[in-house]
Amino acid sequence: MKNEVMHPLIELIIARVKETIREPEVIFWVFFFPVLLAFALGIAFREKPEPVLRVAVLNQVGMEDVVKVLSRSPNLSAVMVDQREASSDLRAGRVDIVIGRADENSPTPALAGKMVFTYDPARSESEIARLAVHDALERGLGREDLIAIEDHKVTAPGTRYIDFLIPGLIGMNLMGSGMWGVGFAVVLARTRKLLKRLAATPMRRSHYLLGFMLSRLLFLAPEVAALALFGWVIFKVKVYGSVLDLAIVSILGGLTFAGMGLLVASRSKTVEAVSGWMNFIMLPMYLLSGSFFSYERFPKIAIPFIRGLPLTALNDALRAVINEGKPLTASWVELGVLSLWGLASFAVALRIFRWQ
Repeated sequence: MKNEVMHPLIELIIARVKETIREPEVIFWVFFFPVLLAFALGIAFREKPEPVLRVAVLNQVGMEDVVKVLSRSPNLSAVMVDQREASSDLRAGRVDIVIGRADENSPTPALAGKMVFTYDPARSESEIARLAVHDALERGLGREDLIAIEDHKVTAPGTRYIDFLIPGLIGMNLMGSGMWGVGFAVVLARTRKLLKRLAATPMRRSHYLLGFMLSRLLFLAPEVAALALFGWVIFKVKVYGSVLDLAIVSILGGLTFAGMGLLVASRSKTVEAVSGWMNFIMLPMYLLSGSFFSYERFPKIAIPFIRGLPLTALNDALRAVINEGKPLTASWVELGVLSLWGLASFAVALRIFRWQ
């Protein structure tokens, strides 16, 4: 009975999958590192109780009334100390502001006289304490606000920093694993003379390059699911859109960066060379594409360029699905940008690729 021979593309995909699984470092950086990063940043920027500002009130005549007034504010903690202790506490950061009378020998009540605020304007807590203390004293003396204000404090899932962060980490991870995983593997095979041997086989160049790109899809599902599931379990980050839409955006993003990885590796002859090109391409996107903070902070003249970057398009499309629940039709521009980068990268890589 004649043995059936699988298509060379299938053989290449299986070989690439086995090669990846046998490298523990790849498994760590692709699956565990993004989760650890999400956990660390999520804890650092979690919802915190309102800060209590520490106020040192100088032990002067009549200042007991000041302490009573300040103690009515839930965000202020006022203690009475002498001048020496107050100065020491302010230098050490144990208090945010020191208040006292301008003329401690004046017979007038402390709240009727002039107050002196001592604080460090370089510390944001001190600036906030200065405003809070002044407001509390004014209210304690019967000030009536000219306008009524109602505070709506946003802490619900979908509007927090961790909700912004998780899609950015998914996009960043798809870029890193796509480019490094594909680009490094090709260059290592070239330096080990493996490509030279493959060139002598009937295998097509397109099969070899497609094998790398398609093998990425097998790792893409658990890669995205690990971060999304972690965000949901630990931080209640909900996917408001369709899971199918999320899968489509992730697949398109993974293939785009796999194509870019092939392009970078198509002519690189050493690991040092491909590392340099990878960093040259990826570092600007790490900073500009809104993985950790909004790219709207950059000058307006740079925004169109930033939106044309593939990682920016991927992050925006992921956030549209995860955070806003929008359909794919709402992100057609971003999907078009990803498709253009992916198709152009693969087409150029296919044309300029060299086996040795």
